Amino acid sequence: MEAPVLFDELATDTGQRLGQITLNVPKTLNSLTLEMVELTLDQLARWRDDEGLVAILIRGSGEKAFCAGGDVQALYKSATDNPGGPCPDAEQFFAREYRLDYTLHTYPKPLIGWGHGIVMGGGMGVFSGCRHKVVTEKTRIAMPEVTIALFPDVGGSYFLNNLPGHSGYFLALTGASINAADCLFTGLGDYFIVNDQYDAVVSALKAAPWQSGDAENHRVVGSVLKDAAAGSADALPEGNVEANMAEIEALFANPDAHAVINAILELNSDHDWMNRARDGLSHGSPLNSLLIYRQLQLCKGKSLADVFRAELVLATNIVRFQEFAEGVRALLIDKDRSPDWTYKTHADVPDDVLESFFKAPWSENPLNDLQ
Repeated sequence: MEAPVLFDELATDTGQRLGQITLNVPKTLNSLTLEMVELTLDQLARWRDDEGLVAILIRGSGEKAFCAGGDVQALYKSATDNPGGPCPDAEQFFAREYRLDYTLHTYPKPLIGWGHGIVMGGGMGVFSGCRHKVVTEKTRIAMPEVTIALFPDVGGSYFLNNLPGHSGYFLALTGASINAADCLFTGLGDYFIVNDQYDAVVSALKAAPWQSGDAENHRVVGSVLKDAAAGSADALPEGNVEANMAEIEALFANPDAHAVINAILELNSDHDWMNRARDGLSHGSPLNSLLIYRQLQLCKGKSLADVFRAELVLATNIVRFQEFAEGVRALLIDKDRSPDWTYKTHADVPDDVLESFFKAPWSENPLNDLQ
């Protein structure tokens, strides 16, 4: 059996090396396991101070996905084996996954994320951590956690707050899927390059005039990717977010969470993409729709480290509560798509229950050492 993550080093014309990380479990759409997280953390640590290693590409194996998320079924098992918590395996996974995401966001060397195919949930944690994000004609990005009673974590509380207007809130609440054009508009992607140009991009990177400093090498990467993107512009698909920004903003005219959720649920748009987004929220957990909105509000303006600490508090409390296991059961285990949510509407959620999810369940946050 091949390893679940492959690490390669490619020689450059300047005598330096490129690193290449391949998430390598295509049968699960490269969904992250704890083993994959640990392997990647270890390799990034080895490469960090390697002066001969100038940049790193991160991609997914196969044609379907960069990474479709975390290993949700393993989280489900931990939650159902330990009802009410603590849920050691799930909680360890969240802590290590967030540490990996933080490492990527703060990594000094250029990281190039090749976001071809499905990029969802935990995959967005890896992809968004790359300074240079490439999207392709098949890119499909979403944070659909509301449907399994989770929330857009892996740094989503940080990067979704930085999207234009309220588009990040809208994507978080509805789990709406976006394409390459949407990624360029929102800033979730930096370059559009058709996928069959991957080998050509690698060749151009090998031939690039690499320098000895990370700042200079970020500029080298940007130049190579900008040139590659110029030849792909005609293949960019038509986006949805920019075209619907006025309608999205109108949904947030009253900033109260209940008012926003009601406005989305009552939406009847001329645009099918907006109506599909509405349906995503309507099928999701009413409790978690409130948690998602509250989490984004609480994390606005926070540092990246503080955001990951806050996400770990919320994720830990969620996995200990019965709603998460029910959401996963209905969508991924029994696949009946008929979850029996604890609260049938968002108006039924007591304020004290909502607030309890934001209280740390331990005396010391496992991510307290993040700077």
